[in-house]
Amino acid sequence: MDVRARNNVVVTGRREGPVVMLSHGFGCDQNMWRLVAPALAERFPVVLFDHVGAGNSDLSAWSEQRYGSLRGYADDVGELVQELDLRQVVFVGHSVSSMIGVLAVADDPERFAGMVLLTPSPRYIDEEGYRGGFSAADIDELLESLDSNYLGWSAAMAPVIMDNPDRPELGQELTNSFCRTDPRIARVFARATFLSDNRADLARVTVPTLVVETAHDAIAPREVGAYVHAAVPGSRLVTLDAIGHCPQLSAPEATAEAIASFVAGL
Repeated sequence: MDVRARNNVVVTGRREGPVVMLSHGFGCDQNMWRLVAPALAERFPVVLFDHVGAGNSDLSAWSEQRYGSLRGYADDVGELVQELDLRQVVFVGHSVSSMIGVLAVADDPERFAGMVLLTPSPRYIDEEGYRGGFSAADIDELLESLDSNYLGWSAAMAPVIMDNPDRPELGQELTNSFCRTDPRIARVFARATFLSDNRADLARVTVPTLVVETAHDAIAPREVGAYVHAAVPGSRLVTLDAIGHCPQLSAPEATAEAIASFVAGL
Protein backbone atom coordinates (compact mmCIF):
# COMPACT_ATOMS: atom_id res chain seq x y z
CA MET A 1 0.00 0.00 0.00
CA ASP A 2 1.16 3.54 -0.79
CA VAL A 3 1.18 5.06 2.67
CA ARG A 4 1.55 8.56 1.21
CA ALA A 5 -1.79 8.21 -0.54
CA ARG A 6 -3.32 6.31 2.38
CA ASN A 7 -2.66 9.22 4.72
CA ASN A 8 -2.85 12.06 2.18
CA VAL A 9 0.69 13.20 3.01
CA VAL A 10 1.68 16.79 2.22
CA VAL A 11 5.31 17.89 2.59
CA THR A 12 6.11 21.59 2.64
CA GLY A 13 8.60 24.08 4.04
CA ARG A 14 12.38 24.13 4.02
CA ARG A 15 14.40 21.23 2.70
CA GLU A 16 16.76 20.90 5.66
CA GLY A 17 16.50 20.92 9.42
CA PRO A 18 14.38 19.05 11.98
CA VAL A 19 11.17 17.76 10.41
CA VAL A 20 8.00 18.98 12.07
CA MET A 21 5.26 16.36 11.70
CA LEU A 22 1.79 17.70 12.50
CA SER A 23 -0.84 15.19 13.64
CA HIS A 24 -4.50 16.18 14.08
CA GLY A 25 -6.99 15.06 16.70
CA PHE A 26 -10.36 13.31 16.75
CA GLY A 27 -12.91 14.45 14.17
CA CYS A 28 -10.42 16.70 12.39
CA ASP A 29 -7.92 16.56 9.54
CA GLN A 30 -4.70 18.32 8.53
CA ASN A 31 -6.66 21.46 7.65
CA MET A 32 -6.80 22.20 11.38
CA TRP A 33 -3.11 23.14 11.16
CA ARG A 34 -3.55 25.67 8.34
CA LEU A 35 -2.95 28.71 10.58
CA VAL A 36 0.17 27.21 12.16
CA ALA A 37 1.84 25.27 9.35
CA PRO A 38 2.90 28.26 7.19
CA ALA A 39 4.81 29.89 10.06
CA LEU A 40 6.57 26.61 10.83
CA ALA A 41 7.29 26.00 7.14
CA GLU A 42 9.29 29.23 7.00
CA ARG A 43 11.83 27.64 9.35
CA PHE A 44 11.52 23.86 9.06
CA PRO A 45 10.43 21.03 6.79
CA VAL A 46 6.78 20.28 7.64
CA VAL A 47 4.87 17.04 7.11
CA LEU A 48 1.07 17.07 7.25
CA PHE A 49 -1.17 14.03 6.97
CA ASP A 50 -4.68 12.75 7.62
CA HIS A 51 -5.31 9.80 9.89
CA VAL A 52 -7.06 6.98 8.07
CA GLY A 53 -10.77 7.73 8.17
CA ALA A 54 -10.24 11.50 8.20
CA GLY A 55 -9.96 14.21 5.55
CA ASN A 56 -8.70 12.98 2.21
CA SER A 57 -7.21 9.77 3.52
CA ASP A 58 -7.95 6.50 1.73
CA LEU A 59 -11.15 5.37 3.43
CA SER A 60 -10.77 1.90 1.92
CA ALA A 61 -7.76 1.40 4.21
CA TRP A 62 -9.90 1.77 7.35
CA SER A 63 -10.90 -1.26 9.39
CA GLU A 64 -12.37 -1.46 12.86
CA GLN A 65 -9.86 -4.15 13.78
CA ARG A 66 -6.85 -1.92 13.06
CA TYR A 67 -8.27 1.38 14.22
CA GLY A 68 -10.25 0.19 17.21
CA SER A 69 -7.32 1.28 19.38
CA LEU A 70 -4.71 4.02 19.20
CA ARG A 71 -2.10 1.38 18.36
CA GLY A 72 -3.27 1.24 14.73
CA TYR A 73 -2.79 4.97 14.31
CA ALA A 74 0.64 4.81 15.97
CA ASP A 75 1.66 2.03 13.59
CA ASP A 76 0.63 4.29 10.69
CA VAL A 77 2.89 7.06 11.99
CA GLY A 78 5.78 4.61 12.17
CA GLU A 79 5.13 3.48 8.61
CA LEU A 80 4.99 7.07 7.38
CA VAL A 81 8.28 7.98 9.03
CA GLN A 82 9.96 4.92 7.55
CA GLU A 83 8.41 5.27 4.08
CA LEU A 84 9.44 8.94 3.86
CA ASP A 85 12.80 8.02 5.45
CA LEU A 86 12.46 10.85 7.91
CA ARG A 87 15.11 11.55 10.53
CA GLN A 88 15.24 14.13 13.28
CA VAL A 89 11.44 14.25 13.40
CA VAL A 90 9.64 16.41 15.92
CA PHE A 91 6.18 14.90 16.26
CA VAL A 92 3.48 17.43 17.16
CA GLY A 93 0.32 15.70 18.30
CA HIS A 94 -2.92 17.52 19.10
CA SER A 95 -5.30 16.04 21.66
CA VAL A 96 -5.58 12.26 21.15
CA SER A 97 -2.74 12.42 18.62
CA SER A 98 -0.43 13.32 21.46
CA MET A 99 -0.85 9.78 22.81
CA ILE A 100 -0.61 8.33 19.30
CA GLY A 101 2.75 10.11 19.15
CA VAL A 102 3.81 8.78 22.54
CA LEU A 103 3.28 5.23 21.26
CA ALA A 104 4.96 5.85 17.90
CA VAL A 105 7.99 7.62 19.34
CA ALA A 106 8.49 4.96 22.00
CA ASP A 107 8.49 2.33 19.24
CA ASP A 108 11.28 3.97 17.21
CA PRO A 109 12.98 6.74 19.21
CA GLU A 110 16.04 6.86 16.97
CA ARG A 111 14.08 8.61 14.22
CA PHE A 112 12.66 11.30 16.51
CA ALA A 113 14.41 14.39 17.81
CA GLY A 114 11.55 15.49 20.03
CA MET A 115 7.84 15.66 20.62
CA VAL A 116 5.24 18.35 21.28
CA LEU A 117 2.09 17.27 23.09
CA LEU A 118 -0.59 19.90 22.44
CA THR A 119 -3.49 19.77 24.93
CA PRO A 120 -2.76 16.09 25.68
CA SER A 121 -4.67 13.67 27.84
CA PRO A 122 -3.49 10.14 28.62
CA ARG A 123 -6.76 9.31 30.37
CA TYR A 124 -10.06 11.19 30.17
CA ILE A 125 -11.84 9.37 33.01
CA ASP A 126 -11.34 10.40 36.64
CA GLU A 127 -9.98 7.84 39.05
CA GLU A 128 -8.91 8.02 42.68
CA GLY A 129 -5.79 10.17 42.73
CA TYR A 130 -6.18 11.21 39.10
CA ARG A 131 -8.35 13.85 37.47
CA GLY A 132 -8.97 13.35 33.78
CA GLY A 133 -11.90 15.75 33.60
CA PHE A 134 -14.79 13.30 33.12
CA SER A 135 -16.55 10.71 35.24
CA ALA A 136 -17.10 7.25 33.79
CA ALA A 137 -20.80 8.15 33.54
CA ASP A 138 -19.91 11.31 31.61
CA ILE A 139 -18.00 9.30 29.03
CA ASP A 140 -20.74 6.68 28.78
CA GLU A 141 -23.27 9.44 28.13
CA LEU A 142 -20.99 11.10 25.59
CA LEU A 143 -20.52 7.87 23.65
CA GLU A 144 -24.24 7.01 23.80
CA SER A 145 -25.12 10.46 22.46
CA LEU A 146 -22.58 10.11 19.69
CA ASP A 147 -24.00 6.69 18.77
CA SER A 148 -27.61 7.83 18.67
CA ASN A 149 -27.24 11.19 16.90
CA TYR A 150 -23.75 11.93 15.62
CA LEU A 151 -24.65 15.17 13.86
CA GLY A 152 -26.48 16.46 16.91
CA TRP A 153 -23.60 15.43 19.14
CA SER A 154 -21.19 17.27 16.85
CA ALA A 155 -23.21 20.48 16.96
CA ALA A 156 -23.43 20.33 20.77
CA MET A 157 -19.86 19.26 21.56
CA ALA A 158 -17.81 21.32 19.13
CA PRO A 159 -18.50 24.69 20.83
CA VAL A 160 -17.65 23.11 24.21
CA ILE A 161 -14.37 21.76 22.87
CA MET A 162 -13.48 25.06 21.19
CA ASP A 163 -14.66 27.09 24.21
CA ASN A 164 -14.48 30.49 22.51
CA PRO A 165 -18.12 31.68 22.63
CA ASP A 166 -17.17 35.17 21.45
CA ARG A 167 -15.81 33.58 18.25
CA PRO A 168 -18.66 31.27 17.17
CA GLU A 169 -17.06 30.71 13.77
CA LEU A 170 -14.41 28.53 15.46
CA GLY A 171 -17.01 26.24 16.99
CA GLN A 172 -18.81 26.09 13.66
CA GLU A 173 -15.61 25.09 11.89
CA LEU A 174 -15.08 22.24 14.32
CA THR A 175 -18.73 21.19 13.94
CA ASN A 176 -18.30 21.10 10.17
CA SER A 177 -15.11 19.06 10.52
CA PHE A 178 -16.88 16.53 12.74
CA CYS A 179 -19.77 16.33 10.30
CA ARG A 180 -17.45 15.49 7.41
CA THR A 181 -16.34 12.35 9.25
CA ASP A 182 -18.13 9.07 8.53
CA PRO A 183 -20.24 8.44 11.67
CA ARG A 184 -19.26 4.75 11.75
CA ILE A 185 -15.57 5.65 11.77
CA ALA A 186 -16.16 8.44 14.28
CA ARG A 187 -17.85 6.06 16.71
CA VAL A 188 -14.90 3.67 16.67
CA PHE A 189 -12.32 6.47 16.96
CA ALA A 190 -14.29 8.06 19.82
CA ARG A 191 -14.14 4.85 21.82
CA ALA A 192 -10.43 4.45 21.10
CA THR A 193 -9.96 8.04 22.25
CA PHE A 194 -12.16 8.44 25.30
CA LEU A 195 -11.71 4.95 26.77
CA SER A 196 -7.94 4.83 26.35
CA ASP A 197 -5.47 4.85 29.23
CA ASN A 198 -1.93 5.70 28.18
CA ARG A 199 -0.63 6.88 31.52
CA ALA A 200 1.86 4.03 31.79
CA ASP A 201 3.21 4.81 28.32
CA LEU A 202 4.37 8.30 29.29
CA ALA A 203 7.39 6.92 31.13
CA ARG A 204 8.53 5.24 27.89
CA VAL A 205 9.23 8.61 26.26
CA THR A 206 12.99 9.15 25.92
CA VAL A 207 13.12 12.19 23.59
CA PRO A 208 12.89 15.87 24.59
CA THR A 209 9.22 16.73 25.05
CA LEU A 210 7.21 19.93 25.28
CA VAL A 211 3.77 19.76 26.89
CA VAL A 212 1.52 22.63 25.77
CA GLU A 213 -1.73 23.38 27.58
CA THR A 214 -4.12 26.33 27.56
CA ALA A 215 -5.21 28.45 30.49
CA HIS A 216 -8.66 26.83 30.40
CA ASP A 217 -9.52 23.60 28.62
CA ALA A 218 -12.84 21.81 29.20
CA ILE A 219 -11.50 18.58 27.67
CA ALA A 220 -8.01 18.41 29.21
CA PRO A 221 -7.94 20.47 32.42
CA ARG A 222 -4.67 21.83 33.75
CA GLU A 223 -4.33 19.00 36.23
CA VAL A 224 -3.85 16.75 33.18
CA GLY A 225 -1.10 18.96 31.77
CA ALA A 226 0.67 18.87 35.12
CA TYR A 227 0.29 15.08 35.25
CA VAL A 228 1.75 14.59 31.76
CA HIS A 229 4.61 16.97 32.53
CA ALA A 230 5.45 15.06 35.72
CA ALA A 231 5.18 11.66 34.02
CA VAL A 232 7.30 12.37 30.93
CA PRO A 233 10.95 12.39 31.99
CA GLY A 234 12.60 15.78 31.53
CA SER A 235 9.63 17.39 29.79
CA ARG A 236 8.84 21.11 29.72
CA LEU A 237 5.38 22.57 30.32
CA VAL A 238 4.10 25.72 28.62
CA THR A 239 0.71 27.27 29.39
CA LEU A 240 -0.58 29.37 26.52
CA ASP A 241 -2.58 32.50 27.22
CA ALA A 242 -5.48 30.92 25.35
CA ILE A 243 -8.80 29.22 26.01
CA GLY A 244 -10.12 25.94 24.68
CA HIS A 245 -8.84 22.62 23.43
CA CYS A 246 -7.75 23.79 19.96
CA PRO A 247 -5.20 26.59 20.33
CA GLN A 248 -3.91 26.02 16.80
CA LEU A 249 -7.17 27.71 15.76
CA SER A 250 -7.91 30.03 18.68
CA ALA A 251 -4.30 31.19 19.27
CA PRO A 252 -2.30 30.14 16.21
CA GLU A 253 0.55 32.65 16.59
CA ALA A 254 1.29 31.63 20.18
CA THR A 255 0.96 27.96 19.28
CA ALA A 256 3.33 28.25 16.32
CA GLU A 257 5.85 30.19 18.39
CA ALA A 258 5.81 27.62 21.20
CA ILE A 259 6.44 24.81 18.71
CA ALA A 260 9.09 26.71 16.73
CA SER A 261 11.02 27.79 19.82
CA PHE A 262 11.11 24.24 21.09
CA VAL A 263 12.24 22.80 17.74
CA ALA A 264 14.90 25.49 17.28
CA GLY A 265 16.31 24.70 20.71
CA LEU A 266 16.84 21.00 20.07
